[in-house]
Amino acid sequence: MKRRVLATILCTTMILTLLAGCGSRTNEKSNDSGGSVEVSEQKKAAPVSDAGYPVTLDNYGRKITIQSAPQKVLALGPNCAELLVALGLEDSIVGTSLRNHSRGPLPEYAEAFEAIPEINHSSATREAVISSGADFIYGIDWEFGGDGLDVDELEDYGMTTYINSAVTLEEQYQEILDIGKIFGIEDRADRYVEEQKERIQAVQDKVKNEKPLKVLVYDSGSDGVFTCSGINFESLLIELAGGENLFHDITDKAWITVSYEEVLSREPDIILIHDYDSPSVEAKIAEIKANDVLSQLSCVKNERFAVIDLESVLPGDRLAYTVEKLSEAFYPAVGDQTNKSK
Repeated sequence: MKRRVLATILCTTMILTLLAGCGSRTNEKSNDSGGSVEVSEQKKAAPVSDAGYPVTLDNYGRKITIQSAPQKVLALGPNCAELLVALGLEDSIVGTSLRNHSRGPLPEYAEAFEAIPEINHSSATREAVISSGADFIYGIDWEFGGDGLDVDELEDYGMTTYINSAVTLEEQYQEILDIGKIFGIEDRADRYVEEQKERIQAVQDKVKNEKPLKVLVYDSGSDGVFTCSGINFESLLIELAGGENLFHDITDKAWITVSYEEVLSREPDIILIHDYDSPSVEAKIAEIKANDVLSQLSCVKNERFAVIDLESVLPGDRLAYTVEKLSEAFYPAVGDQTNKSK
């Protein structure tokens, strides 16, 4: 009898030990699972490692080397700032410039964009840039050379500069991919570029059978019309949307002033007006209608005006957005069909 009781006790002890062991393993699995979630969250929030650095890139014939992911960035130009925000890099930006050329960010970027301080409302000054404490600058080419910022001097202050100067779609795609390499977010940049390509191709498929409209870009007018030439990035966006820049054949410089008489002789089908702080779009349309020469145009008599924010025609993040908007303005019937199919 004692032996049976002893055996029973031993068996019970062994069973309890096994159950405790199983329970322990179950808890270990639970902890491992919870730990992997924490690690994943930490990786998501963690700064980019320096494993892929230094990075050397060609910036339109100028070699730049990035030793580590930039921490304090100046985005000079609304197009450059919005591109960085679109790529999720807003927390790195310490200042922007040229918001006087902006009508504000796209709605999806508004909150992040508006939280970024301005170092200057118009062009960035040397003093503001140097005192910003930035270690990297991504800026539109307007801000550099001549009376603008000196890239070599900025380098002496520890600021590496990448200039935004694309004139072709491939160059702007490369800029986006380069930003991905600079900040260690190549996959994100790759996905963004592919999305832009797909959306632009979708527009081209819709307008391929439409007759190209002759588009006069009207930035401003005083002694003539200040407009874009054939080598201006905007000319490319107009073409991708199914139009043709009225002055596509002029290629000696990006921005040109042409006479009113020359505009009349070329007879545009539609006038594309740039919208920024001043003068207003309404004021520009009024001055076109009041002009003795431009008022003779059929498109003016028929009120064929389209409006686009200036930053939307600059090389940056709005490639597909702008092509879509322009195609809808040029060919309303195509836009209506697209909206009905959505």
